[in-house]
Amino acid sequence: MLFNINLQLFAGEGLSIYQIVTPKEIAVYYSEDTSNKIPYLGMTLFPADKQLGLDLKWIKGSKGLPVALKPSAFDVETTLRDRIGFDELETEMPFFKEGTLIKEKDRQELNKILASGNQAYIDMITKKIFDDVTGLIDGAEVQGERMIMQLLANGTIAIRANKVNYEYDYKFPIEHKETLLGTDAWSDAENSDPVSDIEAWQDKIEEDTGEKPSRAICTKKTWNYIKANKKIRLDMNPIGGQNIIMTDKLLEDYLENKLGLKIARYNKKYKTEAGVSTQFFPDNTFTLIPDGNLGTFYYGTTPEESDLMSGQNAAEVQIVNTGVAITTQKKVDPVNVFTKVSAVMLPSFESIDSVFIANVA
Repeated sequence: MLFNINLQLFAGEGLSIYQIVTPKEIAVYYSEDTSNKIPYLGMTLFPADKQLGLDLKWIKGSKGLPVALKPSAFDVETTLRDRIGFDELETEMPFFKEGTLIKEKDRQELNKILASGNQAYIDMITKKIFDDVTGLIDGAEVQGERMIMQLLANGTIAIRANKVNYEYDYKFPIEHKETLLGTDAWSDAENSDPVSDIEAWQDKIEEDTGEKPSRAICTKKTWNYIKANKKIRLDMNPIGGQNIIMTDKLLEDYLENKLGLKIARYNKKYKTEAGVSTQFFPDNTFTLIPDGNLGTFYYGTTPEESDLMSGQNAAEVQIVNTGVAITTQKKVDPVNVFTKVSAVMLPSFESIDSVFIANVA
């Protein structure tokens, strides 16, 4: 295990908390811990890339235009807390940062256990410390996925927390949005016609761009509207449509044969800054997307990466996940290690004109 290797190297040398909690060790632990983790859906559609600085001109919306940003605040100190969040907007691209201190009790426990040489207890306490930090890295991933899913559900990004409110307008084509009302809403299983609706939206995108969407995203609740639809059941079995034992696989095959469409049901959740469990993608929204990548998820250069990686200071920095910075800083009064995770990130959306967003219920 990671801790065994590192702690044995320092055996008998008066190992301190400073030698255990370093960005390099945290990064290795995080990489090993997440090596088999299934990536978020949004990150597979918007592959990560790195660019220098915070220049928004690389971040494109509809027709290659730069993304518009509403103004916000500057210069706020890092927030210490244990939940997903961000601290400030530095310039054009959003700057997320959050930190944690090793709890005094944990530090004292680790000091006692190090003296005892009990490797199992050392691993247990060190894992707890590292998990606190990797939770912040996971929070950066959550922010990225949340931004992508907001784009795919609304065509905009809006994040409000820590008394900061900022929005990104990607100029989503208004003609590629529709809201179904009354008996047209898919929640009306007797009267609505999802197949005709989807076909019309596919035709609209193909007419405007020459590219027919072949994929879609919705939640399980929205999928169940389609699953219960009377017209679809009758089309599948004109004699006894309502008696069909409809399964997900049966409906998947039907829609792929009928419309050439594959639909991803996405119900992953995260906790907001207020600790509320929330779906990344909203119910009652159905988004058609083309094949291939939809854009790029750009990481900019954090201040920590720009100014603290030289090693000529009390801080150490390591980069994970393309552009997420882990920074540790020694504190001498009280003796402790302050760790923060920061990221400058924003997706581009080059395929925005080939996407159709529908509010179906």
